[in-house]
Amino acid sequence: MLANLTNIIEQVGKDKGIDKKVLIEALESAMIKAAEKRFGLNKEIEAHYDEDAGEIELFIFKTVVEEVSEPDLEISMGEAVELDPEAQEGDSLGLKLDSKEFGRIDAQTAKQIIIQKVREAERDIVFKEYSEKIGEIITGIVQRFERGDIIVDLGRAEALLPKKEQVRREGYRQGERIRGVVMDVRVDAKGPQVVISRTHPDFLVKLFQMEVPELYEGIVEIQAAAREPGDRAKIAVSSSNPDVDPVGACVGIKGSRVQAVVQELKGEKIDIVHHSIDPALLAKNALSPAQISRVIVDDAEHSMEVIVPDDQLSLAIGKKGQNVRLAAKLTGWKIDIYTETESSDRASATLSPDEAFEREINAAKEAAKAEKKEGISSLKGVGSKTVELLNAAGFATIADLADSTIDALAEVEGIGKKKAESIIGAAKAAL
Repeated sequence: MLANLTNIIEQVGKDKGIDKKVLIEALESAMIKAAEKRFGLNKEIEAHYDEDAGEIELFIFKTVVEEVSEPDLEISMGEAVELDPEAQEGDSLGLKLDSKEFGRIDAQTAKQIIIQKVREAERDIVFKEYSEKIGEIITGIVQRFERGDIIVDLGRAEALLPKKEQVRREGYRQGERIRGVVMDVRVDAKGPQVVISRTHPDFLVKLFQMEVPELYEGIVEIQAAAREPGDRAKIAVSSSNPDVDPVGACVGIKGSRVQAVVQELKGEKIDIVHHSIDPALLAKNALSPAQISRVIVDDAEHSMEVIVPDDQLSLAIGKKGQNVRLAAKLTGWKIDIYTETESSDRASATLSPDEAFEREINAAKEAAKAEKKEGISSLKGVGSKTVELLNAAGFATIADLADSTIDALAEVEGIGKKKAESIIGAAKAAL
């Protein structure tokens, strides 16, 4: 019935990509099941593939006894010795079954079991193949739509692009090519199902690795990535080679590399910034293009207060808070942004009355000094040559002169004590 199987096994193995051993085990298992159906489940039956003969051989094992009480399980010593002269009582002797004894029903059972085993082997191969691709990008064809999810044909398997893993602004048609990063592989009744994503930050990272040779070679590394899929993303990059600019490598000549990624992401804007092990500097870079005045780090709360010039607040926060949200995701820190004015007001609110008064006095002095920055040339009796001498000695403003002593100012070349006294008096009067 199943003779000359060698060619069939080799052909099926080649077509399906299944190891020959798996097919042989499937055949042997199928023959045992068919034999058990024919002769009963209580029989000890084994199957062995004879590669030379190209057939499956079946053996039923019986125990050697003096007197047979159960013919299906036992064989007499006399019969046993005829088959094996060295047989002894208690031995288990294998008797070869004639495959011709199997009818059409048995053959059909064996065929069904073989088909089932082959399918199981195919599923195992596909499951293993795609399990090893988790985190990698794969390409398929949009096959159909199911309740918002997209089913993608990969050839040997199907991929599921769940609705939550789709970019909101993207749309696809049946038959269109689509790419995604493998997130998981599930065992389904129809076979292994690969779950892919187009929204995960890893998809962005892998796209850059495909476009930037320095990333693939390990010279440049993406240390962190954050996305608001379809709108904007940020990546922080570093370089192990001081001669290689990681940002420039990712951007490419005239932006060619980053534009290839943007095109795949259907126009998603991407900010590429320098990574730093210093969280404050990383936050400053992450909030680009906004200018940052200073960063106050609270290690205990794992948070930062970022102070920006008043005119940079909207840029630092971004549209609907997007810039600061992405920066927080990129750094892994909680970020609060304040303007210089807000920071000053918050600091004043924590001062004692005396400290607040002193702060106001100092602020008034600074304001007065700022108003007088038109220069010392406005002072009575100070000509252009004297201005040059004073500037050369480090006196740039009226406030500098007012704070000086007569002896210190008299040391300037061409200025004696009398003139120094006159200049300081004029400066103090001006302030």
